[in-house]
Amino acid sequence: MTADLTIDLDRLMGRIAALGRIGALPGGGCKRLALTPEDAEGRALVTGWFRDLGLDVHTDVIGNCWAIRPGRSSGAPVVMGSHIDTVATGGLYDGVLGVLGGLEVIESAIQAGIETERPLAVAFFTNEEGARFAPDMMGSGVAQGGLDLDEILAKVGIDGVSVAEALAAIGAAGSHPVGALAPDTYLELHIEQGPVLEAEGLAIGVVTGVQGISWTEITVEGQAAHAGTTPMALRHDAGLVAARIAAEARAIADAFGPPQVATVGRIALTPDLVNVIPERAVLTVDLRNADEARLQAAEARLFAQAEAFAAAEGCRLSRRTLARFEPVAFDATLVDAVEAGAAALGLTHRRMPSGAGHDAQMFAPRCPSAMIFVPSQDGISHNIREYTAPEEIAPGVRLLAQVALARAGRVDQKGQTE
Repeated sequence: MTADLTIDLDRLMGRIAALGRIGALPGGGCKRLALTPEDAEGRALVTGWFRDLGLDVHTDVIGNCWAIRPGRSSGAPVVMGSHIDTVATGGLYDGVLGVLGGLEVIESAIQAGIETERPLAVAFFTNEEGARFAPDMMGSGVAQGGLDLDEILAKVGIDGVSVAEALAAIGAAGSHPVGALAPDTYLELHIEQGPVLEAEGLAIGVVTGVQGISWTEITVEGQAAHAGTTPMALRHDAGLVAARIAAEARAIADAFGPPQVATVGRIALTPDLVNVIPERAVLTVDLRNADEARLQAAEARLFAQAEAFAAAEGCRLSRRTLARFEPVAFDATLVDAVEAGAAALGLTHRRMPSGAGHDAQMFAPRCPSAMIFVPSQDGISHNIREYTAPEEIAPGVRLLAQVALARAGRVDQKGQTE
């Protein structure tokens, strides 16, 4: 139990605010794209907090960073973590809560004189968002063997810079090899990024797993022509094909029903002029489903229809995969422990899947992993208006402490592991 452990909510919120000032945006929120100077400044601030507590700080070759508080034994650590990079219009809580919440658990345990059998660790992982470099969950994916290091280092971001170049530019790569962080357990506290908990008046989401994600970039090649002199029947309009693909993505989500979702988040037209038929369109399609077979069916329908739309307009179509992750189920015993912990603390809760991708899904195949959600105001995330109130954060941190200390094995006053 954590009755003797006091979470310092003011300290935690102060750190969240301090990190949020790095890359701050007008009107709130922040922009700390992965491996940028802003990310470097954020890394320095957070690792400074790690070192202030006397933790053992480590960094691997892809820039993942973790800090360990030793346990009585030298076994694998119980790791709490997430990420500190953001999207271009990010809020203060996405990812950050999992890192700084984990740090708060460790500092509170130190102050309470609580020892553990296993080491406790807090970590943050490179380019979880995938906003600068695709795929997302990049650092944790490399660390856990789900992504190839050399292929990832060669990836080029939206600004034409490779991952290897970006790592070198800010000095983020460490000396530890892939797989150096091998947790006994991985726990991630996160804002829900959706409206369910708030709508139902619940304090905690007990996350059962993460739905599968398919990111595809589609390029349509047509023919530029005068918008006023070219008859409709003689056009090869790449923009029209892109629009039909976008509409088809929505139709697929409607036809498949929940939990299928589909999003066209980017469309770029060339030459992008008001009076010229587009000769080229590049768009992204994000498909997600908790069932792998259904996700594959959604992909098959989208790709077939996209080809048909292009052929009907006399255009050429190509596509490339930006990211592809199968659905992941979290460890049943650990999910049960999160749920039991919530009940023991008197917290209202429900089981739920995660619609967003998280680092936890990369750890799940290798070690028992689970997540804890706290509410998001109005369900908003990836937005400068993203907000979770301190009184909604506190229960999540207490629950994280409860589960993490139990997994690490608290040592009682007689030196026995509880």
